[in-house]
Amino acid sequence: MHIHILGICGTFMGGIAVIAKQAGHQVTGCDAQVYPPMSTQLEAQGIALIEGFGAEQADSGADVYVIGNVVSRGKQPLMEAILDRGLPYISGPQWLYENVLKDKWVLAVAGTHGKTTTSAMLAWILEDAKLNPGYLVGGVPMNFEVSARLTESPFFVIEADEYDTAFFDKRSKFVHYRPRTAILNNLEYDHADIFPDLAAIETQFHHLVRTVPGQGLVVANGGDENILRVLGKGCWSGVEYFAGPGFGWKAKALDAASFDVTLDDQPAGRVTWGLVGEHNQHNALAAIAAARHAGVPPQAAIDALSRFQNVKRRLELRGTVNGIAVYDDFAHHPTAIATTLAGLRSRVGAARILAVLEPRSNTMKLGILKDQLAGSLQDAQKVFCYAKDLGWDAAAALRPLADRAAVYDDLDALVEAVAAQARSGDQILTMSNGGFGSIHAKLLTRLAR
Repeated sequence: MHIHILGICGTFMGGIAVIAKQAGHQVTGCDAQVYPPMSTQLEAQGIALIEGFGAEQADSGADVYVIGNVVSRGKQPLMEAILDRGLPYISGPQWLYENVLKDKWVLAVAGTHGKTTTSAMLAWILEDAKLNPGYLVGGVPMNFEVSARLTESPFFVIEADEYDTAFFDKRSKFVHYRPRTAILNNLEYDHADIFPDLAAIETQFHHLVRTVPGQGLVVANGGDENILRVLGKGCWSGVEYFAGPGFGWKAKALDAASFDVTLDDQPAGRVTWGLVGEHNQHNALAAIAAARHAGVPPQAAIDALSRFQNVKRRLELRGTVNGIAVYDDFAHHPTAIATTLAGLRSRVGAARILAVLEPRSNTMKLGILKDQLAGSLQDAQKVFCYAKDLGWDAAAALRPLADRAAVYDDLDALVEAVAAQARSGDQILTMSNGGFGSIHAKLLTRLAR
């Protein structure tokens, strides 16, 4: 079957492309913007990419067009041609369920933050236990070097996103997955372009909970009142809590690189690894609990995490020049920005951190969370914000940081400003949910002069 994917370079749709290719389908696709790591991953899989959504692609002879949620009515000529000609189309999540997930034990990882890292942890634990899981993760796990794969294993790990499915299906993606094991990592207001308020997101999360069978398991953050409110609306499966008061899974940090794991106050083992931050300890607890539901003993899961290498673009060190380290991170929500900075601070101690951010997500572009931005950057000594086409006054939002913050609408000027401020021993942390104009390479080149 020839499958043509619209919006193929998004992390989710790119993962579907890889899985479809591995299933033996002919796969092509198109997108408006193409950048690594997804573009390079698709090219390595032999998947042909087309720039843009030209109507001529309706003549490709595809048996079905798989539509990503980047596609909307009236903006992409290809979508209009598909509709006008009555060509077969389907959403990405529905295609995935009908062709892959319906025959699998699905382990779904949901939450505002940490989905990608926790999914990668869980997939690696199952892999290390010789369970050979299939998976689809919204990033590139370093233990696998590809964001998705299809196997003969009954187990499939999926990052369960609450964003909408497609322009013709406004339910959250994750309601299509029907997991037997579901992680609810945390819940905050996000995706302001499609959700009017937090209550609307909670409703979608409860729809996910409703799909978990009675013999299934919900692994829930017991310290998140929004998650607890979702479960309070009804839950018909088993529940295990982590990171909350009372019984459940807990982590006790020993130092920046290790923590003890307990279950109902009984020792389960000690994780020693290269990740930092309390948020990653919570991610690990959730993954250990979910893996146990699939049959992996906690000690085996804990041992596997000692070999977990994280995900690309999660505090990923891109290079060091003249004693100046440059990191790349996907953080874009204020909570994620603060958490990422705290994690880096725990790693580098008193070293100066220069935060370089692009408020690029739909929620940030709308300015819904702009008043939280300055507070999220308190751990940085210097802040450089790229605000081209932002639509709100970033300088005003960052005014509480006084002369620690500067705003630029020219990327080259921003790179020069960062390089002028940087000195040996500094840690430069770039944060964006997009390609950020390959700023990491530009900074490393400029710093090397």
